[in-house]
Amino acid sequence: MIRAAGLVDVELGPPVDTFAGASGEDKARRFGTYGYPIRARKSG
Repeated sequence: MIRAAGLVDVELGPPVDTFAGASGEDKARRFGTYGYPIRARKSG
C-alpha cells in the first residue's frame, strides 16, 4: 500500500509500545499490539 502510493526507500522502524498508559493497554498487551514508525519519501 505504501509503495502503491508512490513512496520509495521505505523503512520500518522498531516496535513502539504506543498503548502504554491508554485505557486499552491491557488488551493491547494481550494481543501483542505495537506501533511501528515508517519512514519513506515521495518518488520524483
